[in-house]
Amino acid sequence: MSPTREDPLAGALSEGVGGRLGSHAARHRWWTPARVLLVLTGVVLSLGMVQKAGCYGETWSGEQRYTQMCYSDLPYLYTGRGLAELNWPYTDDEQVRGRYQVMEYPVGIAYAAYALAWTTQTLAQTPGVETRKQQPTDSLFGQPEIQREIRIFVIVHALLFAALALLSVWLVSRVNPGRPWDAVMFAASPALALTFLINWDMLAIALVAGAVFTWARGRPGWTGVLIGLGVATKLYPLFLLGGIAVICLRERRWRDLASSLGAAVGAFVVMNAPAFVWGRDQWEVFWSFNSDRTADLGSVWLVLSQAGDWAFSAETINLWSWLLFGAWCAAVAIVGFTAPTSPRLAQLAFLIVCGFLIVNKVYSPQYVLWLLPLAVLARPRWRDQIIWQAGEVIYFASVWWYLNNDLAPAGGQDAGFYWLAIAIRVAAELYLCAIVVRDIWWPRRDPVHASRFEPGEPGEGQSISTPSNVVAV
Repeated sequence: MSPTREDPLAGALSEGVGGRLGSHAARHRWWTPARVLLVLTGVVLSLGMVQKAGCYGETWSGEQRYTQMCYSDLPYLYTGRGLAELNWPYTDDEQVRGRYQVMEYPVGIAYAAYALAWTTQTLAQTPGVETRKQQPTDSLFGQPEIQREIRIFVIVHALLFAALALLSVWLVSRVNPGRPWDAVMFAASPALALTFLINWDMLAIALVAGAVFTWARGRPGWTGVLIGLGVATKLYPLFLLGGIAVICLRERRWRDLASSLGAAVGAFVVMNAPAFVWGRDQWEVFWSFNSDRTADLGSVWLVLSQAGDWAFSAETINLWSWLLFGAWCAAVAIVGFTAPTSPRLAQLAFLIVCGFLIVNKVYSPQYVLWLLPLAVLARPRWRDQIIWQAGEVIYFASVWWYLNNDLAPAGGQDAGFYWLAIAIRVAAELYLCAIVVRDIWWPRRDPVHASRFEPGEPGEGQSISTPSNVVAV
């Protein structure tokens, strides 16, 4: 399916570069859609690295991390969580715990961070870390040797995240047969370029893309494995099971539901077992840390707290956020069960994850990546993707200005423009949610559903519905 024929905005924009795909067009022998997508992803990620050059040059030690919008958690956690001393994240050694805060992330991230810290010191040919254990922790970040390691640490992560982004684009391009070009909205995403290096979220993004791909290929067991690994890396892949449950209950696919659920639980247990056995107290920190947080960056709760001068306790926010999220999930389930045809997993998963982010007590700028592959698959239309990502880019800029106090009025009041940026971001997400719900209830408005009943483009494979007793050739 050619985007220039199917997507009105893509068709209009193509007029400046030759127009829509013609009826006699043929595919290039070498430049397949997959190769074009991978090259485009590489270019976008390269631009993202260039955008972070100012921080790299100063090793993330000055105000440019906010003024140039190139902040990353990676440099600070390298020294702030004992990775510079190669301390195992789940050690209960009293000296280590007296010097460093426990890694407050799920085990998948902790394992990856430790492995890449070891890789960093191998590449840097660090002679040993024993002498560092005798120095004050607040003096490590500024040491030339540590600063060199921090830059290598970031480079190693950038290469890993780039590989995961390429894999994710490839997987997204193959979810819907005959529609590889939908993935260009992922590959060319400004949100990807701006946020892929802030934290370890790309680990989970690739697992989610893989889960949606394996589900589309009829491999519920592998879908469950990838979801379980994803939950062990970031919590949100758990919500894909909600979409799977709706589809399986609707279609009475009990075996697929049991297979995906069982595999997810098994993979999660296997991933968490080493950390749980070797350092249960440290393993529990992730769960207690998130439970004890109050209203934080990007959340609606922060706006209510500052604008309304309300002091929400962590317990109050926990209660209401889960109640609201439960109501949101119930509404998504109703939408799924009352639709004329079974919704696609990407549609349901997008709605659930989006609801979680809107009511959550923290909404970090890189969380846009959680939605990116799901949004692209749920609503592959340029207009809607641009509207949504415009809201994300506006918020991305405002959060760094806010942290640098650039948005604070001269009179000392709260930064109302930051509240506006949060509102714009939420409004853009709710807009995309409304469009996806419309597509679910009126499948003919869904580009993916509609393309199954249209002829394919020259040289493209096309998924065409056939009676069950007819072999498609």
